Amino acid sequence: MKFLYRFYFVFVILLTTFSCQHKESQVQKHNEPLSLDDLELIDLSHSYSRETVYWVTAKEFKLDTVAYAKTDKGFFYAANNFETAEHGGTHIDAPIHFAEGKQTVDEIPLKRLIGKAVKIDVSEKANGNVDYLISVEDLIAWETKHKQEIPEESILLLESGHSKFYPNKLDYLGTDERGEEAISKLHFPGLDPEAAEWLINNRKIKSIGIDTPSIDYGQSEYFKTHVILLRENIPVFENLTNLSKLPESGFSLMALPMKIKGGSGAPLRIVALVPNNVLN
Repeated sequence: MKFLYRFYFVFVILLTTFSCQHKESQVQKHNEPLSLDDLELIDLSHSYSRETVYWVTAKEFKLDTVAYAKTDKGFFYAANNFETAEHGGTHIDAPIHFAEGKQTVDEIPLKRLIGKAVKIDVSEKANGNVDYLISVEDLIAWETKHKQEIPEESILLLESGHSKFYPNKLDYLGTDERGEEAISKLHFPGLDPEAAEWLINNRKIKSIGIDTPSIDYGQSEYFKTHVILLRENIPVFENLTNLSKLPESGFSLMALPMKIKGGSGAPLRIVALVPNNVLN
């Protein structure tokens, strides 16, 4: 029950925030906050199953059935055990993942995981170029188009279009092989380290997500983009989906990971809350 109350409380905060953000474009009677009927909820998470895509050296998802039957007392009962690596499927990279002494999953402030968001779509440029690096020019192009800077304290989503290949490992990762020898065969888009540095120095985002297996592109050897972002305690969301259903601005996100104490990452359920008037 405590969890339900907390979840409801977070939704109330988000809905109230929407009322403030969109009061100029949508008149609310008696200043009432938007209700769920006013919002489209878009799930940006892949489900977990035997098809879930993991890093080529990570332990894959396993589900064991404990019970799935009618009991001798007459009621039905189902229960499972599951095993998973922290970094696989739709998940969060906590700062500690690449930055010693920085926040673990359970230490990330909720304010970094919930709030207003924008999307930068580079899918046309990345189409046919599995090694595409999202550049500073791409970030500035969004600002020029929208006649504003990437908003301060926003969550930034990067759409490469690569999620259309999920869960086909050969197309999504660049290889269906596993183990250390497969790392050199990885191919997928990512954020250029120069663009990550530009964001740190010039904009004030609070978290970032991408629809690929990693915020660094597949051929990265030193994971510079991870290091640049995570050392500033900026969480990273990876393996997102359904970004094509989102507008480029005017929506909010709720990105809540499994709260693993000391975790470097965790499975993530991430949902976009988009006002109907923004989609229409």
